[in-house]
Amino acid sequence: MFQVRLHGRGGQGVVTAAEMLSIAGFNEGKHAQAFPSFGSERTGAPVVSFCRLDDREIRRREPILEPDCLIVQDPTLFHALDVFQGLKPGGYLLINSTKSWEELGIVDKVSHLPEGHVVGINASALAKQHVGRPVPNAALLGGFAAITGEIHLESVEKAISTKFGGKIAAGNIAAARAAHAAAFGEELEDA
Repeated sequence: MFQVRLHGRGGQGVVTAAEMLSIAGFNEGKHAQAFPSFGSERTGAPVVSFCRLDDREIRRREPILEPDCLIVQDPTLFHALDVFQGLKPGGYLLINSTKSWEELGIVDKVSHLPEGHVVGINASALAKQHVGRPVPNAALLGGFAAITGEIHLESVEKAISTKFGGKIAAGNIAAARAAHAAAFGEELEDA
C-alpha cells in the first residue's frame, strides 16, 4: 500500500487533490481511498487530506500516520505544524516551492531522504499561468506522478477531466504536465 498525506490551507484544493489522486489510481486499476481531516472550514486554515493506493482492497480507515509521500501545498506550514511526522525513511516529499531547503528551514528534516525524493515545484505559479488562479493541487499531482512513479501522468489527466470540465480542466492538465516536466528538471515548450 502506498500512502500519501497532503498538507495545505483551506482554499488550496487539498481535499480535491486527494480525491483526484484516488481517481487517478482507480483509473490504473488500483484500489484507492481519499478522505480529509480539518477543523473549521475557512479559507487559510490548515487542512490535511489523505490518499491510499493499493493493488488489493483497502480496509483501513484511520488517518495516515506513516506516509510514503508528503505533498505540501503551503510551505508556511513547516513552522506551524510537524508535517514531517511519521514520514517513512525512504519517503517522498513534494513541496509547492522552489526555495532552497535552507531557505525553508527544513534541511535537518530532509537530509536523510534519498536523492530525488525531495522535490520543489512552483505549482502555484504554474496554476496561475495555466488556470488563472494560484491553486496548486492539480499541478502537484503531475509532480507526484513524476517523482514516485505510483501513477502515470495520463491517469492524472483523466482524473482532472473527471473532476473539472472545459477550460478549467484544460488549464489544470497543462499545469500538471508542466509540473511533471519540472520534477525532472525540464521545461515544456509552449504548444
